[in-house]
Amino acid sequence: MNCAMKIPDILQEASDILLRNGVLEPRREASLLLAATLQKNKTFLIAHPEYEPEKDEVSLFRSFIARRAGREPFHYITGVKEFYGFDFEVSPDVLIPRPETEMLVGNSIAILHERDRPGFCEVGIGSGCISVSILVKVEFATATGVDISEKALKIAKSNAEKHSVIDRLELRHSDIFTALSAESFDLIVSNPPYIPKKDMPGLQREVRDFEPHIALSDDGDGLAKIDLIVRQSPKFLKPGGFLVMEMGIGQETAVKAMFENNNWESVEILPDFQGIPRMVRARIRFN
Repeated sequence: MNCAMKIPDILQEASDILLRNGVLEPRREASLLLAATLQKNKTFLIAHPEYEPEKDEVSLFRSFIARRAGREPFHYITGVKEFYGFDFEVSPDVLIPRPETEMLVGNSIAILHERDRPGFCEVGIGSGCISVSILVKVEFATATGVDISEKALKIAKSNAEKHSVIDRLELRHSDIFTALSAESFDLIVSNPPYIPKKDMPGLQREVRDFEPHIALSDDGDGLAKIDLIVRQSPKFLKPGGFLVMEMGIGQETAVKAMFENNNWESVEILPDFQGIPRMVRARIRFN
């Protein structure tokens, strides 16, 4: 790979490297990484096969390919992930947003649109993709975002500033609800760490070796943080307020059982886009 090579040659060499290292779509990823390197789109690569990248562009692209060959997630390399139609800054300090998590946003927006000047809390705000997306879509809402990771809170702040909602988002360093006191919300939303410890070794290398462990697993059965949120949420929800939370595959029975007390009503387990039970939506009683 040298500075005299044209785009097709550069892409072929990069694709071969990624293929040898087990990347599933080597040509596609090489093209996207080259587009990111050149700050162009894929159409440019197709329309200008004669283009010869500068030496510094080749060097940067080579470093991107080496990182991806080492199975670092694509979106940590580019530093950006699209979610709910918006671009979000991501780093190894936060989870990479998944498409199924958009369910949390859609359900939250529907709930908040029924409220007058609503406020909500996100437990484990991470990159801020959930809260920021909701705030952009519900312009009269305010939010409190809590996270145990101060580095994650910095990224959430950056994304809130990028999408011009920072004036409606309060960020707090907190383990679940420890930094809250007398607050009361119309909605609590969360994508907690729910992967059981025993399942961690079987995850894709990109997830297991690079994404923040504390945001993936509770180092137990994957239910501890979910149970804690369910038990403590009633103290911070207004009458008739909702808890909307993501959960792992096969956890629906155990999670639904957590709501079997007098605090909750209308407990629903909802499937993701593949029909897998993925989210619980529950309403606190009015009295």
